[in-house]
Amino acid sequence: MNATAPTVLAVIGNPRLDSRTHRIARTVAAELRRALDVPATDLDEVDLAPLGPRVLDFDDSAVAREVERVLAADVLVVASPTYKATYSGLLKAFLDRVGTGALSGSAVPILLGGAPNHTLAIDTHFTPLLQELGAATPARGLFVLESALDAFEDTAAAWADRWAPWLAPRALNVAS
Repeated sequence: MNATAPTVLAVIGNPRLDSRTHRIARTVAAELRRALDVPATDLDEVDLAPLGPRVLDFDDSAVAREVERVLAADVLVVASPTYKATYSGLLKAFLDRVGTGALSGSAVPILLGGAPNHTLAIDTHFTPLLQELGAATPARGLFVLESALDAFEDTAAAWADRWAPWLAPRALNVAS
């Protein structure tokens, strides 16, 4: 393993536990860890479903700890189901706790949707939000159709192999 291996953290913005969104976020994060030679740990994700409305309570210490983990990550995999042609309100409320420009790593926006007519939500809504928070987005986000979930592991592996060097260039000694 590279001594300067980056931290890869999945953030799941689906209000339902063990959702399909959770599955794709875990898959992409695992494939990025593999491509970057980063070991997985039990603390490799921030699942917002168990936090629910607590993300609105700025005095909630558990939510504050999760925000700190997001701020410390080198690579974020941020996933949401598509709601009203954009990301979930739960994810937005959580990300509202992150200051403008506070993120210092890179991020991968992922949306799960039922129809391709919301594909542009990645580029028009989700990526600009992550950039406003300071994340670099050198790889294009992923819009995953529900109908493509059965083959998603292969898609995620190929995607991670292609984009990992751009998401964590310092860890791979690639010029930024």
